[in-house]
Amino acid sequence: MTKMTKPLCKTCKKYGAKLYLKGRRCETAKCAVEMRDKKKKRKGAFVKRRKISEYGIQLMEKNKVKIYYGVLERQFRRYFDMAKKQQGITGENLLKLLESRLDNTVFRANWVYSRRMAKQVINHGEIRVNGKRVDRPGYVLKSGDTVQLHPESKYLKQVKECIEEYKAHMLPGWMQADSENLSINIVRAPLRDEVTLPINEQLIVNLYSK
Repeated sequence: MTKMTKPLCKTCKKYGAKLYLKGRRCETAKCAVEMRDKKKKRKGAFVKRRKISEYGIQLMEKNKVKIYYGVLERQFRRYFDMAKKQQGITGENLLKLLESRLDNTVFRANWVYSRRMAKQVINHGEIRVNGKRVDRPGYVLKSGDTVQLHPESKYLKQVKECIEEYKAHMLPGWMQADSENLSINIVRAPLRDEVTLPINEQLIVNLYSK
């Protein structure tokens, strides 16, 4: 599991985007990013920031995606190499691969409050893919795959509570979730516009193309 040594809210403030590192707190008015934006509007202050180089901007975009999906540099580079070999636009392919990760799928189905919690559930062997135990959060799901929670999982109560709390949330179109049987069916690959993180993936492609 990716370890975060810095305070999570400070990380979101640094990159100027909600990275959903604290689960439920990110959905409330206590979110550090929202509080900062409200404070700026109230004061009407103009904050002059140090000019960032082109390389620095590209690096920040890459780090923002890494932190959002909870992957390390080596993993991220492997996903980028996979994206380059696929047909289509490399940047979009990269985001689609990351969005198809098992931990992200469990999170996006509203089974858990954060991707960090999804990693924990998967690492403990509580998730089945097509009937087989999978304990790798970075496992990339494909169209037609079925994800299920072990019927005797110790996380069963927590998952049901999370589903009930977030039942009003819309699920992405690339999955179908059955809250009764606690299963997720992958109906197709994710689309670029279904990635909710505000990101310019071309900057990441340019960074790795140097």
